[in-house]
Amino acid sequence: MAEPQPLFDYAGHLPECPTWSESEQALYWTDILQCEIHRYHLQSGEHRVLQFPEEPGCFALREQGGFIVALRSAIWLTDACGLLQKKVCDNPSNPRLARFNDGGTDRDGRFYAGTFWGPGDYNGALLVRVDNALTPKVVQCDIHGANGLAFSDDKQWMYTSDTPNRVIYRTPLDAQGEPGVRETFRSFAAEEGMPDGAAMDVEGCYWTALFDGWRIARFSPQGETLEEYRLPVRCPTMLCFGGEGMKTLFITTTRENMDEDEIRRYPLSGAIFTLPVTVAGMKKPRFIER
Repeated sequence: MAEPQPLFDYAGHLPECPTWSESEQALYWTDILQCEIHRYHLQSGEHRVLQFPEEPGCFALREQGGFIVALRSAIWLTDACGLLQKKVCDNPSNPRLARFNDGGTDRDGRFYAGTFWGPGDYNGALLVRVDNALTPKVVQCDIHGANGLAFSDDKQWMYTSDTPNRVIYRTPLDAQGEPGVRETFRSFAAEEGMPDGAAMDVEGCYWTALFDGWRIARFSPQGETLEEYRLPVRCPTMLCFGGEGMKTLFITTTRENMDEDEIRRYPLSGAIFTLPVTVAGMKKPRFIER
């Protein structure tokens, strides 16, 4: 069985939202707490860092070039260098208490961004969608920490996770992509870790990073555990497919809230890992503006 390997000599603070660009053969990701988006070109090893004025919780590549990025206070369109060009909408949560966290695009190129309710006193986070005409809409609430966004290839299901509440949901979608009533897809005991960022493969299976669980896992459409891969660090945060044939997993991890002793014992905390797999992953659509 293949084992995860570091992509290159790098360790961030809170890497998230890995995103593969097939046309560039490059991996993008955000380091939320460093207010950065990174780009790493696999063949040349070129590593670029774009700085932002606030924490970029998640982003997507735009069909026209550049990014749509969910900063703490608002969602913006930017150019390829990260220069803010147009504000799409303000954070519909209280930005002092809830920054943006996980997000991405659906099969129609619409952008979704969820928030993380910092105080933790109730489920105060939400999920917002920006459609192709740049119109925002809150599509879900009653969330503590939004994560795990993924969509089935047939456009019938949206998957999300609520990390602090240790649950993965799936939500039916109608013909226009509007969500119905969410249902529990899988819940986790404390010793299993917490479901974090996720991706779908071409067989309709859901892959998730298990934060505080030392591993990633693959689940069938029925929620059965099919595969698990252990990591040399405690807290993976998200994964995406990319590389040749979309058969490489790129896995982000974090060192947030770790003391010096844990970082010394597990120095790869915060690294980006790669893992070859036998099943291809779904490509992330770019954000489409019309």
